[in-house]
Amino acid sequence: MMLAASSGVRATACRKDAETMTVNPLERADWDALVAAHPQSTIFHGAGWARVLMETYGHKPEYVIRIQNGRLEGLLPVMEVSSWLTGRRGVSLPFTDFCPALKGAGCDGRGLYQEAMELARRRGWKRLECRSFDGDWTGAGSSLSFYGHEIDLGVGPEKLFQGMESPVRRAVRKAEKSEVKIDFDNSEESMRTFFSLHCGTRRRHGVPPQPWRFFLQIQRCLLNVGRGFLATARLGGRPLAASVFLHDSRNALYKFGASDYAFQQMRPSNLVMWAGMKHCAEQGLATLNLGRTSLSNEGLRRFKLGLGAVEQEVRYMKYDFAAEQFVRDVDRAEGWHNRVFARLPLPVLRLAGSVLYPHLS
Repeated sequence: MMLAASSGVRATACRKDAETMTVNPLERADWDALVAAHPQSTIFHGAGWARVLMETYGHKPEYVIRIQNGRLEGLLPVMEVSSWLTGRRGVSLPFTDFCPALKGAGCDGRGLYQEAMELARRRGWKRLECRSFDGDWTGAGSSLSFYGHEIDLGVGPEKLFQGMESPVRRAVRKAEKSEVKIDFDNSEESMRTFFSLHCGTRRRHGVPPQPWRFFLQIQRCLLNVGRGFLATARLGGRPLAASVFLHDSRNALYKFGASDYAFQQMRPSNLVMWAGMKHCAEQGLATLNLGRTSLSNEGLRRFKLGLGAVEQEVRYMKYDFAAEQFVRDVDRAEGWHNRVFARLPLPVLRLAGSVLYPHLS
């Protein structure tokens, strides 16, 4: 079965039996089946994540794909972010830790990037940003770097536990001895519990929380259809910490974590992470990716390494069409703005997040 190009978008032939085109994955009922058949796909390549971004922020899906003999041989998912504040640009993908282009055996990604560049010029994008580094994008240089961390779940729960550093294992046992309990759920009520903890955590870090509708769409589009779960640590019914895990049929991703700082001595966050790791392993998932970490955030880096994760470099790419060249970027995770946001009342901080995040990516 061949995919039709989106209305008004040109398809170009790559080989005799292949073509590269731009589509909207949300218009294809069989999109997730096509993506799942590709061995390199992640939860971020699926329709659920595209719907989260579109429903929350109104970003327009412009996914560049290569189809050969009815199979998905290549994919570069791109969202058009249109903002009066930051301009119109293509991002692969907004609010996504990593998003590698998918390529088939014997096929490189040059055609995908070429089509994306042509699309960008037709749409008048200021920039094209990709959350991976790929030598197939001709002339590309790294714009920004992060740490990435991944845990091999295939070793089984016992070796997973032993693979964590001894202070982490002691923290897990301390939480268990304090009678902190973990529950797994995918309900809207549990997401509201997480969001309350998340808002407090973000305020401590001096960062606005993403709007509630973002997390509601994650619950509805992903968790509610078996593409993730919430792990919540409770003491006598009181939530102390919670994390959001996403997964496809092969691999899992730790996406968000939050906690009540008043109970940090009980180490609920350590117990949540261990319970989430074990739960993913018991579901037969192969790996758990812990997302990206800023190079300057040594505390978070140590926390992830303490879980037994293997560290790698995550690099992004950005092309500026006005300058007609690849450009460097700056990680703005830390700065003067953190001190300002940390002093705002929580309702004002939530309002700031609702106003700002539609313009960011």
